[in-house]
Amino acid sequence: MLALSGALAAVGRTPLVPLSRLPIANVLRPFGKLEALNPAGSSKDRPALAMIRKGIEEGHIGPDTVIVESSSGNMALGLAQVCAALGLRFVSVVDAKTTPQNIRLLHAYNATVDFVAKPDAATGEYLPARLRRVRELLSELPDSFWPNQYENSASPDAHFDTTMPEIVEALNGEVDFLFCGTGTFGTLRGCYEYARAHNMTTKIVGVDAAGSVIFDTSTVGAVRRLPGLGAAVRPALFRPEMADFVVHVTDADCVAGCRELVRREGLLLGASSGGIVAAMYRLSEQMPRGSTCVGILPDRGERYLDTVYDD
Repeated sequence: MLALSGALAAVGRTPLVPLSRLPIANVLRPFGKLEALNPAGSSKDRPALAMIRKGIEEGHIGPDTVIVESSSGNMALGLAQVCAALGLRFVSVVDAKTTPQNIRLLHAYNATVDFVAKPDAATGEYLPARLRRVRELLSELPDSFWPNQYENSASPDAHFDTTMPEIVEALNGEVDFLFCGTGTFGTLRGCYEYARAHNMTTKIVGVDAAGSVIFDTSTVGAVRRLPGLGAAVRPALFRPEMADFVVHVTDADCVAGCRELVRREGLLLGASSGGIVAAMYRLSEQMPRGSTCVGILPDRGERYLDTVYDD
Protein backbone atom coordinates (compact mmCIF):
# COMPACT_ATOMS: atom_id res chain seq x y z
CA MET A 1 0.00 0.00 0.00
CA LEU A 2 1.39 3.38 -1.05
CA ALA A 3 1.81 5.58 2.02
CA LEU A 4 0.35 9.03 1.47
CA SER A 5 1.99 12.23 2.64
CA GLY A 6 2.04 15.90 1.73
CA ALA A 7 -0.56 17.05 -0.80
CA LEU A 8 -1.70 13.50 -1.53
CA ALA A 9 -2.72 12.99 2.08
CA ALA A 10 -5.03 16.00 1.71
CA VAL A 11 -7.14 14.46 -1.07
CA GLY A 12 -10.73 13.97 0.08
CA ARG A 13 -12.54 14.89 3.30
CA THR A 14 -14.07 17.88 1.53
CA PRO A 15 -16.84 19.77 3.34
CA LEU A 16 -20.54 19.22 2.80
CA VAL A 17 -22.35 22.54 3.17
CA PRO A 18 -26.04 23.46 3.26
CA LEU A 19 -27.24 25.46 0.27
CA SER A 20 -29.81 27.20 2.44
CA ARG A 21 -30.04 30.43 0.45
CA LEU A 22 -31.15 28.80 -2.77
CA PRO A 23 -34.90 29.22 -3.36
CA ILE A 24 -35.38 25.44 -3.45
CA ALA A 25 -34.35 25.39 0.21
CA ASN A 26 -37.91 26.49 0.97
CA VAL A 27 -39.15 23.03 0.06
CA LEU A 28 -36.03 20.81 0.16
CA ARG A 29 -32.85 20.36 2.20
CA PRO A 30 -30.12 20.95 -0.43
CA PHE A 31 -26.43 20.36 0.30
CA GLY A 32 -23.30 20.71 -1.79
CA LYS A 33 -20.14 18.60 -1.56
CA LEU A 34 -17.33 21.10 -2.20
CA GLU A 35 -14.87 19.07 -4.27
CA ALA A 36 -13.16 22.31 -5.30
CA LEU A 37 -11.31 22.11 -1.98
CA ASN A 38 -9.27 19.10 -3.05
CA PRO A 39 -5.58 20.02 -3.52
CA ALA A 40 -5.70 20.23 -7.34
CA GLY A 41 -9.17 21.73 -7.23
CA SER A 42 -11.66 19.04 -8.21
CA SER A 43 -13.35 15.71 -7.56
CA LYS A 44 -10.96 14.14 -10.08
CA ASP A 45 -8.19 14.28 -7.48
CA ARG A 46 -9.77 11.21 -5.90
CA PRO A 47 -9.73 8.84 -8.91
CA ALA A 48 -6.42 10.29 -10.14
CA LEU A 49 -4.76 9.26 -6.90
CA ALA A 50 -6.59 5.93 -6.79
CA MET A 51 -5.58 4.96 -10.35
CA ILE A 52 -1.90 5.79 -9.84
CA ARG A 53 -1.88 4.06 -6.48
CA LYS A 54 -3.41 0.95 -8.05
CA GLY A 55 -0.89 1.06 -10.92
CA ILE A 56 2.01 1.18 -8.47
CA GLU A 57 0.65 -1.60 -6.27
CA GLU A 58 0.04 -3.86 -9.29
CA GLY A 59 3.57 -3.28 -10.60
CA HIS A 60 2.61 -1.32 -13.72
CA ILE A 61 4.22 1.93 -12.54
CA GLY A 62 7.84 2.26 -11.47
CA PRO A 63 10.04 5.29 -10.78
CA ASP A 64 10.76 5.84 -14.50
CA THR A 65 7.30 5.14 -15.88
CA VAL A 66 5.69 7.80 -18.06
CA ILE A 67 1.98 8.30 -17.32
CA VAL A 68 -0.15 9.07 -20.40
CA GLU A 69 -3.81 10.08 -20.25
CA SER A 70 -6.43 11.70 -22.43
CA SER A 71 -7.88 14.66 -20.55
CA SER A 72 -8.25 18.35 -21.20
CA GLY A 73 -9.62 19.24 -17.79
CA ASN A 74 -9.77 18.20 -14.18
CA MET A 75 -8.48 14.65 -14.55
CA ALA A 76 -5.40 16.00 -16.28
CA LEU A 77 -4.77 18.39 -13.41
CA GLY A 78 -5.42 15.71 -10.81
CA LEU A 79 -2.96 13.35 -12.48
CA ALA A 80 -0.44 16.14 -12.97
CA GLN A 81 -0.51 16.85 -9.25
CA VAL A 82 -0.20 13.18 -8.25
CA CYS A 83 2.65 12.63 -10.70
CA ALA A 84 4.46 15.76 -9.52
CA ALA A 85 4.17 14.63 -5.90
CA LEU A 86 5.55 11.17 -6.79
CA GLY A 87 8.26 12.36 -9.20
CA LEU A 88 6.67 10.76 -12.26
CA ARG A 89 6.56 12.21 -15.76
CA PHE A 90 3.05 12.91 -17.05
CA VAL A 91 1.86 13.46 -20.63
CA SER A 92 -1.63 14.90 -21.01
CA VAL A 93 -3.28 14.53 -24.41
CA VAL A 94 -5.49 17.59 -24.92
CA ASP A 95 -7.43 19.20 -27.76
CA ALA A 96 -8.58 22.54 -29.08
CA LYS A 97 -11.34 22.81 -26.47
CA THR A 98 -8.82 22.86 -23.64
CA THR A 99 -8.79 26.25 -21.95
CA PRO A 100 -5.59 28.32 -22.01
CA GLN A 101 -5.69 28.42 -18.22
CA ASN A 102 -5.67 24.62 -17.96
CA ILE A 103 -2.73 24.48 -20.36
CA ARG A 104 -0.86 26.92 -18.12
CA LEU A 105 -1.75 24.92 -15.03
CA LEU A 106 -0.49 21.69 -16.61
CA HIS A 107 2.80 23.38 -17.48
CA ALA A 108 3.01 24.70 -13.91
CA TYR A 109 2.83 21.09 -12.70
CA ASN A 110 5.69 20.27 -15.17
CA ALA A 111 3.41 18.06 -17.25
CA THR A 112 3.99 17.53 -20.96
CA VAL A 113 1.07 18.69 -23.09
CA ASP A 114 0.41 16.74 -26.30
CA PHE A 115 -2.02 18.65 -28.52
CA VAL A 116 -4.56 17.04 -30.86
CA ALA A 117 -5.51 19.69 -33.40
CA LYS A 118 -8.20 17.92 -35.45
CA PRO A 119 -11.31 16.03 -34.34
CA ASP A 120 -12.03 12.48 -35.39
CA ALA A 121 -13.03 12.48 -39.06
CA ALA A 122 -15.85 9.96 -38.62
CA THR A 123 -17.58 11.54 -35.62
CA GLY A 124 -16.43 15.15 -35.63
CA GLU A 125 -15.54 14.73 -31.94
CA TYR A 126 -12.16 15.15 -30.29
CA LEU A 127 -12.34 12.28 -27.80
CA PRO A 128 -11.82 9.45 -30.33
CA ALA A 129 -8.87 11.39 -31.79
CA ARG A 130 -7.35 11.88 -28.34
CA LEU A 131 -7.70 8.19 -27.50
CA ARG A 132 -6.02 7.29 -30.77
CA ARG A 133 -3.14 9.61 -29.88
CA VAL A 134 -2.81 8.00 -26.43
CA ARG A 135 -2.34 4.60 -28.06
CA GLU A 136 0.29 6.05 -30.40
CA LEU A 137 2.22 7.48 -27.46
CA LEU A 138 2.06 4.20 -25.58
CA SER A 139 3.72 2.48 -28.54
CA GLU A 140 6.33 5.24 -28.85
CA LEU A 141 7.29 5.73 -25.21
CA PRO A 142 9.11 2.91 -23.41
CA ASP A 143 7.84 2.12 -19.91
CA SER A 144 4.63 4.08 -20.33
CA PHE A 145 1.29 3.51 -18.60
CA TRP A 146 -2.25 4.59 -19.42
CA PRO A 147 -4.51 4.85 -16.33
CA ASN A 148 -7.50 4.91 -18.70
CA GLN A 149 -9.99 6.90 -16.67
CA TYR A 150 -12.78 5.67 -18.96
CA GLU A 151 -12.45 2.03 -17.90
CA ASN A 152 -10.34 1.83 -14.74
CA SER A 153 -12.27 0.33 -11.82
CA ALA A 154 -10.16 2.41 -9.41
CA SER A 155 -12.19 5.44 -10.51
CA PRO A 156 -15.57 4.32 -9.10
CA ASP A 157 -13.75 2.61 -6.24
CA ALA A 158 -12.37 5.99 -5.15
CA HIS A 159 -15.88 7.33 -4.73
CA PHE A 160 -17.10 4.09 -3.11
CA ASP A 161 -14.26 4.30 -0.58
CA THR A 162 -14.24 8.04 0.11
CA THR A 163 -16.87 10.34 -1.43
CA MET A 164 -20.06 8.50 -0.51
CA PRO A 165 -18.92 7.48 3.00
CA GLU A 166 -18.07 11.12 3.72
CA ILE A 167 -21.56 12.24 2.65
CA VAL A 168 -23.23 9.49 4.67
CA GLU A 169 -21.20 10.35 7.76
CA ALA A 170 -21.98 14.07 7.47
CA LEU A 171 -25.74 13.48 7.19
CA ASN A 172 -26.06 10.43 9.45
CA GLY A 173 -27.11 8.38 6.45
CA GLU A 174 -30.08 10.60 5.59
CA VAL A 175 -29.58 11.10 1.86
CA ASP A 176 -32.76 10.99 -0.19
CA PHE A 177 -31.39 12.19 -3.55
CA LEU A 178 -27.80 12.33 -4.78
CA PHE A 179 -26.99 14.42 -7.87
CA CYS A 180 -23.87 13.28 -9.77
CA GLY A 181 -22.45 14.74 -12.95
CA THR A 182 -21.63 12.17 -15.62
CA GLY A 183 -18.63 11.98 -17.91
CA THR A 184 -16.53 8.87 -17.29
CA PHE A 185 -19.34 7.59 -15.01
CA GLY A 186 -16.88 6.93 -12.19
CA THR A 187 -18.49 9.20 -9.60
CA LEU A 188 -22.04 8.03 -10.18
CA ARG A 189 -21.09 4.36 -10.31
CA GLY A 190 -19.01 4.45 -7.14
CA CYS A 191 -21.71 6.29 -5.19
CA TYR A 192 -24.44 4.01 -6.53
CA GLU A 193 -22.51 0.87 -5.60
CA TYR A 194 -21.88 2.16 -2.08
CA ALA A 195 -25.54 3.06 -1.59
CA ARG A 196 -26.76 -0.33 -2.76
CA ALA A 197 -24.09 -2.25 -0.85
CA HIS A 198 -25.26 -0.52 2.33
CA ASN A 199 -28.98 -0.97 1.58
CA MET A 200 -29.58 2.75 1.28
CA THR A 201 -32.77 3.99 -0.39
CA THR A 202 -30.99 7.01 -1.88
CA LYS A 203 -32.17 7.89 -5.39
CA ILE A 204 -29.26 8.56 -7.74
CA VAL A 205 -29.68 11.37 -10.26
CA GLY A 206 -27.40 11.40 -13.29
CA VAL A 207 -26.75 14.92 -14.58
CA ASP A 208 -25.66 14.77 -18.21
CA ALA A 209 -24.99 17.37 -20.88
CA ALA A 210 -27.42 17.99 -23.70
CA GLY A 211 -25.59 16.59 -26.71
CA SER A 212 -23.95 13.75 -24.76
CA VAL A 213 -24.33 10.09 -25.82
CA ILE A 214 -24.07 8.59 -22.33
CA PHE A 215 -27.72 7.89 -21.51
CA ASP A 216 -29.36 8.36 -24.89
CA THR A 217 -28.81 10.04 -28.22
CA SER A 218 -31.95 12.16 -28.31
CA THR A 219 -30.01 15.37 -27.65
CA VAL A 220 -27.03 14.59 -29.89
CA GLY A 221 -26.33 17.61 -32.04
CA ALA A 222 -26.72 20.07 -29.18
CA VAL A 223 -23.63 22.25 -28.90
CA ARG A 224 -21.43 21.49 -25.86
CA ARG A 225 -18.82 24.16 -25.28
CA LEU A 226 -18.36 23.88 -21.52
CA PRO A 227 -16.33 20.96 -20.15
CA GLY A 228 -17.19 18.74 -17.23
CA LEU A 229 -20.40 16.96 -18.22
CA GLY A 230 -21.23 14.48 -20.97
CA ALA A 231 -19.18 12.44 -23.42
CA ALA A 232 -18.92 11.80 -27.13
CA VAL A 233 -18.24 8.10 -26.49
CA ARG A 234 -20.28 6.04 -24.03
CA PRO A 235 -17.87 5.09 -21.21
CA ALA A 236 -17.17 1.46 -20.38
CA LEU A 237 -18.09 2.14 -16.73
CA PHE A 238 -21.63 3.11 -17.76
CA ARG A 239 -24.61 1.11 -16.53
CA PRO A 240 -28.02 2.67 -17.29
CA GLU A 241 -29.76 1.08 -14.31
CA MET A 242 -27.51 2.94 -11.87
CA ALA A 243 -29.35 6.23 -12.36
CA ASP A 244 -32.88 6.46 -10.99
CA PHE A 245 -33.35 9.79 -12.76
CA VAL A 246 -31.48 11.50 -15.60
CA VAL A 247 -31.46 15.25 -16.21
CA HIS A 248 -29.90 16.76 -19.32
CA VAL A 249 -28.61 20.32 -18.93
CA THR A 250 -27.44 22.84 -21.49
CA ASP A 251 -24.49 25.21 -21.34
CA ALA A 252 -26.98 27.98 -20.54
CA ASP A 253 -28.33 25.92 -17.61
CA CYS A 254 -24.78 25.51 -16.27
CA VAL A 255 -24.08 29.23 -16.51
CA ALA A 256 -27.35 30.11 -14.78
CA GLY A 257 -26.68 27.60 -12.00
CA CYS A 258 -23.17 28.92 -11.43
CA ARG A 259 -24.41 32.51 -11.26
CA GLU A 260 -27.05 31.41 -8.76
CA LEU A 261 -24.45 29.74 -6.56
CA VAL A 262 -22.11 32.72 -6.46
CA ARG A 263 -24.89 35.28 -6.02
CA ARG A 264 -26.79 33.47 -3.27
CA GLU A 265 -24.20 31.25 -1.60
CA GLY A 266 -20.91 33.01 -2.31
CA LEU A 267 -19.60 29.86 -4.02
CA LEU A 268 -17.51 30.47 -7.16
CA LEU A 269 -17.62 27.06 -8.78
CA GLY A 270 -17.18 25.44 -12.20
CA ALA A 271 -19.63 24.81 -14.99
CA SER A 272 -20.68 21.31 -13.97
CA SER A 273 -21.57 22.57 -10.48
CA GLY A 274 -23.99 24.96 -12.13
CA GLY A 275 -25.42 22.02 -14.05
CA ILE A 276 -25.94 20.12 -10.79
CA VAL A 277 -27.88 23.04 -9.31
CA ALA A 278 -29.93 23.40 -12.50
CA ALA A 279 -30.81 19.70 -12.25
CA MET A 280 -31.92 20.15 -8.64
CA TYR A 281 -34.32 22.88 -9.74
CA ARG A 282 -35.54 20.79 -12.68
CA LEU A 283 -36.33 17.81 -10.47
CA SER A 284 -37.56 19.73 -7.43
CA GLU A 285 -41.26 19.13 -8.12
CA GLN A 286 -40.68 15.37 -8.27
CA MET A 287 -38.92 15.21 -4.89
CA PRO A 288 -41.09 14.97 -1.77
CA ARG A 289 -41.16 18.12 0.34
CA GLY A 290 -38.35 18.14 2.90
CA SER A 291 -36.17 15.67 0.99
CA THR A 292 -32.45 15.83 1.68
CA CYS A 293 -30.69 16.24 -1.65
CA VAL A 294 -26.93 16.35 -2.13
CA GLY A 295 -25.10 17.64 -5.17
CA ILE A 296 -21.48 16.72 -5.74
CA LEU A 297 -20.05 20.06 -6.90
CA PRO A 298 -16.94 19.09 -8.86
CA ASP A 299 -14.55 22.01 -9.26
CA ARG A 300 -13.43 25.62 -8.86
CA GLY A 301 -14.82 28.59 -10.71
CA GLU A 302 -11.56 30.44 -11.37
CA ARG A 303 -10.94 28.18 -14.36
CA TYR A 304 -14.15 29.48 -15.98
CA LEU A 305 -13.66 33.23 -15.68
CA ASP A 306 -13.40 33.55 -19.47
CA THR A 307 -16.52 31.46 -20.11
CA VAL A 308 -19.13 30.98 -17.37
CA TYR A 309 -18.34 34.26 -15.62
CA ASP A 310 -17.55 36.39 -18.66
CA ASP A 311 -20.31 38.95 -19.17
